[in-house]
Amino acid sequence: MPIPIVNSIASWFLKKRFHQIELFLKYPNEVQNELLLSLIDYAKHTEFGKTYDFASIKDYKTFAERVPIKNYDGWQDLIERSRHGENNIFWPSPIKWFAKSSGTTRAKSKFIPVSSESLEDCHYAASKDLLCMYLNNNEDAQLFTGKSLRLGGSKELYKENGTVFGDLSAILIDNMPFWAEFSSTPSNKVSLMSDWEHKMQAIVDETIHENVTSLAGVPSWMLVLLNNVLETTGKRSIHDIWPNLEVYFHGGVSFVPYKDQYKKILPNRDFKYYEIYNASEGFFAIQDRNNSSELLLMLDYGIFYEFIPMTIYGTEEEKAIPLSDVTLHQNYAVIITTNAGLWRYKIGDTIRFTSLNPYRIKVSGRTKHHINVFGEELIIENAEEALKNVCNATDSEIVDFTGAPIFMLGKEKGAHEWLIEFKTVPKDMSQFNELFDDALKSLNSDYEAKRFNNITLNKPKIHVARKNLFYDWLKQNNKLGGQHKIPRLSNTREYMDELLVLNA
Repeated sequence: MPIPIVNSIASWFLKKRFHQIELFLKYPNEVQNELLLSLIDYAKHTEFGKTYDFASIKDYKTFAERVPIKNYDGWQDLIERSRHGENNIFWPSPIKWFAKSSGTTRAKSKFIPVSSESLEDCHYAASKDLLCMYLNNNEDAQLFTGKSLRLGGSKELYKENGTVFGDLSAILIDNMPFWAEFSSTPSNKVSLMSDWEHKMQAIVDETIHENVTSLAGVPSWMLVLLNNVLETTGKRSIHDIWPNLEVYFHGGVSFVPYKDQYKKILPNRDFKYYEIYNASEGFFAIQDRNNSSELLLMLDYGIFYEFIPMTIYGTEEEKAIPLSDVTLHQNYAVIITTNAGLWRYKIGDTIRFTSLNPYRIKVSGRTKHHINVFGEELIIENAEEALKNVCNATDSEIVDFTGAPIFMLGKEKGAHEWLIEFKTVPKDMSQFNELFDDALKSLNSDYEAKRFNNITLNKPKIHVARKNLFYDWLKQNNKLGGQHKIPRLSNTREYMDELLVLNA
């Protein structure tokens, strides 16, 4: 199909979709309430719906009072029954697909239900919206003149009891319309290879001769791929290989620690970065403006949102609030009710609102991935921002890192211990440590209070990790590629102690 025709079709779809987006921008709370009531009505004859008498729920207040908030452990028994072929448990439509996911490299596997509704009305709808927003902001875009290089999960799909499980990306690829493969690279065959290291080279070999116009994938693993591309071709810039490359759609982990490294291998000033916020449970938010670090919360994908202020999360006072009650710049745990039958489900992420009209957010971390042993409430966002600032000041670059507490022992005060793998090591680690400590103080007043005169916390202890430490650790745990991530922060020493042994 000629490019002008493709662009015309895209423009038509864009205008049609933006009319719908404008509706939830103008009436966000009304759209969310209507969505909740439609989900409740649709599921009222399910086992779950009968248990909580969905037929009599007519408003959010009753829903919140009647239906308990649960994490995956609270859902596991029902999900396992569904995986074994039982229907109409928590969602009326038969659920064939389950996205296998683990929040950390150690956590037991989770199997997140993926309904046909969530595939079409959430995941695929979001992919179209992402393109719509990008094209709306960049009228001269030439995405359709080439292909999108997608870097997804590294596992195949597995059939069991009439249902199928695997990485979400594998499920999405397997369900894509046949024509979608023509606009993507690598081929589905290579994308679904299970051996990550062989797959990486196969992707390089298959894509370096393509006309790639966009990239899509997790920043940490995409960086590995792009560096392999440069090594294979002997080029210094990715633009030398794909001159028409214009945008990178990224998500899964924070882009902050990797941004400077990307700018070095993608030096074109006009190159665009677009962030997304999605998970196995759903697609939540999209960057809707050029050069922005804020994401627009998408309110019509079949997901109803609630939020628990992190100040009361995990306490007896814990209580969720609807979107209409959130305030700016506070950290919230995200609770979702979805068109795949997850009801008031804790996804484990924390966000904060940067705008209430429209509702825009930033992802600030994970409910479990923080350090708060001494009341310092250090979150991933603090650590990543501090490291970025210190790297800029010391001309250093980071590949990966993790942090954990050093517990008080006798009269010894506590501290934070950091294991950092550098691409470019600072010339003076003592200075780096000092600057890092100061940066954390400036970003987190609770940390600053605990560090004042070493009242509770001593200075951070930083170890320089050997090359490929984190890669080797992931490989040892059979977690290479896809959506697997290094746990940035932990309230325990489980990861740190194991990594230190491997680093010795």
